[in-house]
Amino acid sequence: MASLDLRSDPVDLTAALVDVPSSSGEEAALADAVEAALRVQAPHLEVVRHGDAVLARTDLGRAERVVLAGHLDTVPVNHNLPSHRTGSGEDEVLHGLGSVDMKGGDAVFLHLAATVPEPRHDVTFVFYDCEEVEAARNGLGRIERELPEWLRGDLAVVGEPSNAVVEAGCQGTMRVELRLAGTRAHTARAWMGDNAVHALAEPLRRLAEYEARVVEIDGLTYREGLQAVRVEGGVAGNVVPDEAVLAVNHRFAPDVTAERAEAHLREVFDGYDLTVVDCSPGALPGLAAPPAAELVRAAGGQVAAKLGWTDVARFAALGMPAVNLGPGDPTLAHTRQENVPAWQVRRVTQVLRQLLAG
Repeated sequence: MASLDLRSDPVDLTAALVDVPSSSGEEAALADAVEAALRVQAPHLEVVRHGDAVLARTDLGRAERVVLAGHLDTVPVNHNLPSHRTGSGEDEVLHGLGSVDMKGGDAVFLHLAATVPEPRHDVTFVFYDCEEVEAARNGLGRIERELPEWLRGDLAVVGEPSNAVVEAGCQGTMRVELRLAGTRAHTARAWMGDNAVHALAEPLRRLAEYEARVVEIDGLTYREGLQAVRVEGGVAGNVVPDEAVLAVNHRFAPDVTAERAEAHLREVFDGYDLTVVDCSPGALPGLAAPPAAELVRAAGGQVAAKLGWTDVARFAALGMPAVNLGPGDPTLAHTRQENVPAWQVRRVTQVLRQLLAG
């Protein structure tokens, strides 16, 4: 079993986590190491193993509770293990799978779990599995169903990469499909058919002319979007297509419910057969809540809107403000070039230590 020193420099701890492969569904070895380290090096915490998720928490009777959540899994290895470093001092960079998404964030949380035994707020640490695959396998969802009390709190911080800046809330996302019907015919006698692919011109025109909202919430700017993401149609090179499918992705601001988002798309595509394929509501930033305001102060007032969807939405659905805060550039996530500046790992550690320890 890999040995983790939770009290070591968080950058060194990040490297140790990276060097334990943990592709989705194969997190057991890393979960074993995390569980063992917490039980020995953080005796002040209650520790529970749940599948390949590891949960730990204080029970000090504090007035408020902060939940720190990070997933242990990564996308598959792509010639980017083991970890290695370049540069030194302020220019030191750690390279390797998961250094960005999101073992840097996990390392920060594990380090704080061991080094802040009496925090000002009670703290729950959630290290979960299968975030990088289909939502039905997400360990956070399993914990919510089977151990819901472990996810309750007054603020959730998800350690997804955010360039060490607090990113509040997140957008909602909805995918829909438009199905257009036509009539098959031989292309030599095309006038006898009705081309369903040609009929895509009108909904595509509506998309091209669509003006997305720009919304300000709690002083943060969320940009909505509506984009065609897939077109299907045609059965053979000499047949007029009798069916075409247009897939559309809508990113909507967190002030919009899933129901309102669907109603809006049905209005945009009035007259067409529209089916909702999937939907994940967004999360309001909730920065006025006391623990969230404390975190923003600890971060020096630096806060931005999260323009993608993350698991903060799961916590928001439970009625608590949630933010993303983690080291690393999210544009490097899932790439062979994953790397995280050492200063960002230390910066996130400093900010969260200020929140927890003062």
